[in-house]
Parts: sequence; structure tokens; C-alpha cells
Amino acid sequence: MKLKFFLVFLLISVFGNAQNSFIIKDAKKTVIPFKLINNLIFIPINVNGVDLTFLLDTGVAETLLFSLDNQELKLSNVEKIKFSGLGGDLSIDGFKSDKNIGKIGNYLINDSLTIFLILNQEFNISSHVGIPVNGVIGYHFFKNHPIIIDYLSKKITVYSDENLFKKKVRKFEEFPISIEKSKPYLTTDVEMTHEKKSSKLLIDLGNSDPIWLFPTLIKDFVYNRPNIEDFLGRGFNGDIYGKRSRIHNFYIGDFKFEKPLTAMPDEFSIQHVHLVEDRKGSVGGEIMRRFTVAFSYPDKKIYLRKNKDFDDPFHFNMSGLDFRQDGLQWQEDLVKIETVKANTTSSQFTAQNDKFQYKFILKPIFSISGVRKDSPADIAGVKKDDKIILINGNKTADMTLQEIMELMKSQEGKNIKMLIQRKTQQLTVSFTLEDPIPYQD
Repeated sequence: MKLKFFLVFLLISVFGNAQNSFIIKDAKKTVIPFKLINNLIFIPINVNGVDLTFLLDTGVAETLLFSLDNQELKLSNVEKIKFSGLGGDLSIDGFKSDKNIGKIGNYLINDSLTIFLILNQEFNISSHVGIPVNGVIGYHFFKNHPIIIDYLSKKITVYSDENLFKKKVRKFEEFPISIEKSKPYLTTDVEMTHEKKSSKLLIDLGNSDPIWLFPTLIKDFVYNRPNIEDFLGRGFNGDIYGKRSRIHNFYIGDFKFEKPLTAMPDEFSIQHVHLVEDRKGSVGGEIMRRFTVAFSYPDKKIYLRKNKDFDDPFHFNMSGLDFRQDGLQWQEDLVKIETVKANTTSSQFTAQNDKFQYKFILKPIFSISGVRKDSPADIAGVKKDDKIILINGNKTADMTLQEIMELMKSQEGKNIKMLIQRKTQQLTVSFTLEDPIPYQD
């Protein structure tokens, strides 16, 4: 399953509590460090005294919890409910818990936090990120205070002082947004080939792709060529499939993006989703990370300023492989022991590397969660659930999931050689990275 599936928490069939608010106490601002993995933002939140990690997602209305990683968390006022969203079926069961205490850093506090628990373990996204992730937080993080997200420094600043915030964004480009069903929407211009079309898109920080478009909602929509059939993600109600291609240009005001990758879910995947009026799709993290981004939900504004990554090309995972981390295992490392000898003619010491010992450390295990049909890896014979031992001679145990993903997007024509384990058999496979959807005029 791809990291791109995190965008699927798009709709939830519940409504928020007016008192469910994060408030800055006794400070003009507070700074929150975050982790950035595959364009997705992960922030630390303490819930009822337990430190957890949440995906920050403007595409969800409520705060979701789906994993505790063996931690004990006490929740009160629990009642059973149903969720709905992207995917093929109608709903899944879950629970709602009110009056919890959430703390982010030293000053941002919600003393009436409502949490929705998802029992389906397929939504435990930790193995697809490479770090423990406990849940998703959306609207209630943004709704009261203006915030600035700095993708380069990996810090979010939340402001209680409106004047201080306005001073910080005075050199940003300002755009109006609408807040509908607790989610932000922005009017953009989509140029499939040569004609710009004004398009209302959800600003979806939980979507690691650049752009999603809904073909069934766009008049006279024609898929650009070349395009591929692909697995797009995982929704509340099942897997999401559709096409991937590139469009000619994408615009936010005067900001222009050339040849961005675009995902287009099929009609079956969105058939049960109640979309807001005139929505045509989503703009995701692969676009937003190219800016320093400021949101002011109270004023219904977004502010954008280009960062140094603005002109990055839009790379695709050219291997056709989806990866997951299957936990950790103890492995032995050979370690040199330095024996130190005193030099009797001076006060110096000389190290002699003549002894070794083994130490055991926890290292990640990676495997294949999916293989795109007719992709280079598929043709080379890679199968779902194969474990990856080496990539181009490097131990995967010494890599991160992010590093593996970046390698598969690195350069068309790059040769990849893998040592994999399939049950009890070790196999070597080789393939060349090939972009299946290069842009064509």
C-alpha cells in the first residue's frame, strides 16, 4: 500500500463539538516541531498523559485514533458510531470518546478533546510510514488560531497574537479560502492541455500526491496520455483505484507548476462520498511543501510564499513497488574495540584497532506491500510480501522507508539490484527505473 493512501481520510460522517478547541494559554505563540515523511506532517500530541504521534491533515474534520503501539490510554464517554469515506463500501464501525485532554507543546491545550476510534487495523499506517503513528488530527487543530507551516525548518508556529501573525505573513501571497464541512477549499486553475479551467480543490495536507481530480465531476473530461491504471490509496471503505497521468500546468494565482503528476480515482471509489458543491478534486502535500504555508481559518485565508523547493520536478515511483516496514528485529553488528596504549615518551595515547566484538541492535525489516502490473519490478519477478535484504549492495536494515522511496523516484534509467527473501529462498532481481507517465506535448 502506498503512502499516498493517507489522503483517504477525506470524509467522516460525524460532526464536531463546539467546545472541542485547542487554545494557546499564556503565550503569544507556540512552536511545534514536526517530522516530514513523503510530504506528510506528523506532530506530537499528549492525550490524557500519553505521548502520541498524529498525522496533521486538513482533509479530516475530526481527530482519529487507530493505534496505541502497546501504550495504555484511558478514554471516557465512549459510544459506538459509523464512519464513511472514500472506497467501495458504505461504512465501518468505530467509537467516539468525549472530554479528553490534549496538549501540543507547552501552551496549546484542548481540555475537551473529542476522539474517534477506528478499530479496523488496516488503518494502522505506521508500517507504511516507518515511524509509529497513532492517529490523525484535522480541523480542531486549525480552527481557532492562525498558523504558519515551515516545511524547510519542519516547524509549525501557532499564534494567539493576530498582529504578530500579520507581521509574519506580510510578504506572502494571500488567497481566500472557504471552510466547508470543516475543511478548507481553494480556487485554482487546472490546465489539462492548453485551456485553463477554474477548479475548486480541497487543500488536503493528508494527501502526499500533488493533485487529485474527479473525472466524473468535470465536464468533458479527457484523460491525458500516457496514463496508467494504479492503486491510489486506502479509504474507510476499501481500496481506491484509478488512473495516474500528468497535466500540462497547474496554477495557484500566479504560482505555476509544470507537468505535475495527477491521480484520478474511478467512479466506484467516490460513489458514496458526499462532496461539497463544485469541488473538482484536491491539492496535496507535494504541492504545498514547495511553500511556507500560513492558514487563518477565522479569516478564511491562506498565505503562500515560495521556498527553495518550489521548482523541484514531480518525480514518480518508477519501480512500481509499494513498501512497508514489518517492525524491527535484533541484528548483530561487528564493532571494533580500540585498545589504548600509553606512549612513555609523551603524554599521548595510541589506538590499536586489533579487537572486535558483536553487539545486537534493533533494525527495521522491509517488505513489498504491492506491485504495479507491468512495472519494471513486476517484469523482473518481484512479488508481494517479498522481504528486501539488499538494494544496490546496501543493507535495507541500515535504511529508512523514506530513503527507499526516494531511491525509487531518483532517476529514470537508474539500475536497481535487489536481494530479496521469498519464504525460505533468497533471490537476486534487477530492473531499470522507467517513468510510465512521462509528460508529452
